[in-house]
Amino acid sequence: MKHLFTLLLLFSILGTSTAQESDYAMVEKTVQYYLEGGTNNDFETLKKAFHKTATMRYITDEYKEVNALEFFSKMKPGPKQNRKTKIDYINITGHAANAKLEIEYPTFTFIDYMNLLKINGEWKIVNKIFYKKVHDTRKK
Repeated sequence: MKHLFTLLLLFSILGTSTAQESDYAMVEKTVQYYLEGGTNNDFETLKKAFHKTATMRYITDEYKEVNALEFFSKMKPGPKQNRKTKIDYINITGHAANAKLEIEYPTFTFIDYMNLLKINGEWKIVNKIFYKKVHDTRKK
């Protein structure tokens, strides 16, 4: 009986681990749609990442809040962007997740923070905030 309990506990832990890895892969795939769509100027790929009511909030000269898909719908097809992308981290708790991304251009880097929810079995970005970090281009 003791061994049966131990086996059931082990299978329960392994099952949770597998589910977590599956969610991790699904969140990673979602943010990759965003990164690849942006890099390749491909709105159809990029929009797979976002929920239709997703917001984007940022500060330029003042605070701004827009619908993310409306903002990105202005994207025009063209040559691939000259940028490097990186997923810094993904955190998942239940049906909520967040991810920190870096998108590096020659003179600046966008630091994106994405909040995602698992909606009807799919991970979708529901909110994006970002910071534009300008590189110091002065010669030393």
